[in-house]
Amino acid sequence: MKSEESLGVGYEDVEAASRVIGGAVIRTPFEHSSSFSRMFGCSVHMKLENLQRTGSFKMRGSYNKISSLTSDQKSHGVITASAGNHAQGVALSASLNRIGSVVVMPQHASLAKVAATKNYGADVILHGQLFDDALARAVEIQKERSMTFIHGYNDPLVIAGQGTIGMEIFDEQELDYLICPVGGGGLISGIAVAMKTLSPSTRIIGVQAAAMPSFAESIRQGKVVRAEASETIADGIAIKQPGEIAFRIVRSLVDAVYTVTEDEITEAMFLLLERSKQLVEGAGAAPLALLLSGKVNLSGKKVGLVVSGGNVDLNLVRKVIMRGLIMHRRIAMVQLDLPDRPGAMKDALNLIAEGGATVLSLQDNPMLSEGSLNRFHPNVLIEVEDSQHLDKLLDAFRRMGLNIRVV
Repeated sequence: MKSEESLGVGYEDVEAASRVIGGAVIRTPFEHSSSFSRMFGCSVHMKLENLQRTGSFKMRGSYNKISSLTSDQKSHGVITASAGNHAQGVALSASLNRIGSVVVMPQHASLAKVAATKNYGADVILHGQLFDDALARAVEIQKERSMTFIHGYNDPLVIAGQGTIGMEIFDEQELDYLICPVGGGGLISGIAVAMKTLSPSTRIIGVQAAAMPSFAESIRQGKVVRAEASETIADGIAIKQPGEIAFRIVRSLVDAVYTVTEDEITEAMFLLLERSKQLVEGAGAAPLALLLSGKVNLSGKKVGLVVSGGNVDLNLVRKVIMRGLIMHRRIAMVQLDLPDRPGAMKDALNLIAEGGATVLSLQDNPMLSEGSLNRFHPNVLIEVEDSQHLDKLLDAFRRMGLNIRVV
């Protein structure tokens, strides 16, 4: 494989990968979002890799790597360790190449992801409580069976495969900025190699969860560092330590790496679902979260967002929707302060109904009430149109001399 010596991956490698994976992956849409463009005052376009086969970009790199193996290597099969998207990408890529695959996953891995990986043709082995445990077991099996280990991000062929996203974006639209999620760095490094060759003026920005800022901290310190383990909704980019190859490329070609909070990622997932009708996982929502954070001023610019994947547990989706509605003050828990007399609760509920709100639930626990025993303080979960509607309802209660507060 021909590569630029200083970086390890060159544009010619991305071009070669494009030819290899062309019949196996989908050329995903690059859609303009009028809603987000109005919201942020710039022209926002989204590369929807959540619509890719297996639900994420990972298929590109794994297929490019596996297709390059010799006949002897293929006869022994491939192995990897992963709890998410990489597992499914390797499983399907191996199946399409008609070779066997083993994926070692932690015992607590999502049942849905385990089932999906099996359905794509892999032999799934559950081992250990942590990813590091699964990785150690995968390395043991790889040596025992002479299999080829497929790394999720620290491999030139994998990086080149991910870089094909950059080629596709350039074919669609010239950009001022391209914002990409960062975990181990395989995705952004491949894209940067392609984009900085095709469109040197496009600024590449990485974004990762503040709860696991390994790449941002590595850039700050000028060397690869390991982050402390922490939980994040963006599990697809929750990588403790960047890949050495990817780090070298990012330092050279990427213009900045930012972090975003859990609330910003959650709100981005919510908005992508509501405004764009796209089910997106936390990692894929991180670029939009950066726009929400206000850390970068992109007013009037042409901006691309790499929506890297859409594999998210439906139980988490339910929580994201509820949190998003609360953040946008469309659902609120209010506590009433009412006299303990017949009809007081009915009058309060009528006032809520007359104000155009919907009561979702009501709870009163006298044991938790404070102050006078002649009053009670029920908690009422209500649904309203927006923040202004909620404020108008609160004012209506106060005009009637009733105390009300948002919990």
